[in-house]
Amino acid sequence: MTRFFLLVFAAGCLTSAPRLAAAQAGGFPVQTTSRTQFVMTNGEVVRREGTQTMPLTQNVKLLGGVKINYKNGIVEMPADKISPKGKKITLQEGDYVRPDGGVVFATPASAAAARGEGTPTTTPPGTKYDTYVQHGPGFSDPAMQVSLLTKKVELLNQKIRALSQGQTTLPNTKAIDDQLTQLDAQLNAPK
Repeated sequence: MTRFFLLVFAAGCLTSAPRLAAAQAGGFPVQTTSRTQFVMTNGEVVRREGTQTMPLTQNVKLLGGVKINYKNGIVEMPADKISPKGKKITLQEGDYVRPDGGVVFATPASAAAARGEGTPTTTPPGTKYDTYVQHGPGFSDPAMQVSLLTKKVELLNQKIRALSQGQTTLPNTKAIDDQLTQLDAQLNAPK
């Protein structure tokens, strides 16, 4: 009988181990929709789906690796080649994180604080300003990336056609190579 209880206890410990490890790693993966937002409200982060808000009970990890601490609003961006150590942003009242990991700031002051700049002069009430969106490290507009990659494929096809014409001397592909270098610089530039 004691073996049975010992076996049940061991099985319970093993089933709870991955959950404990995930909490220590910085959050639990969550399913999101295009309308999901993680908003800083009254000093804590809540989940907003359209007009409905739900309190969070644990830290969140988004699909792209962005982690959100629900108690203090610290958003941890993953490390990549642009930011090898990653990046941390503290949400201010009204700021929110989108499902793709982009951070939308409620005021110019919170955007400036996230960029590490000094606090800008106060904005008079009723002043309109453009929404500042901070994306995770290395983020780029997908439509722009597709456009640049399509152009790169076209240039590579031109180079292949030029090299496969069966000439005894190699054709001059310097112009195509220069264009490819420029495209690579645009594709790999910090976003």
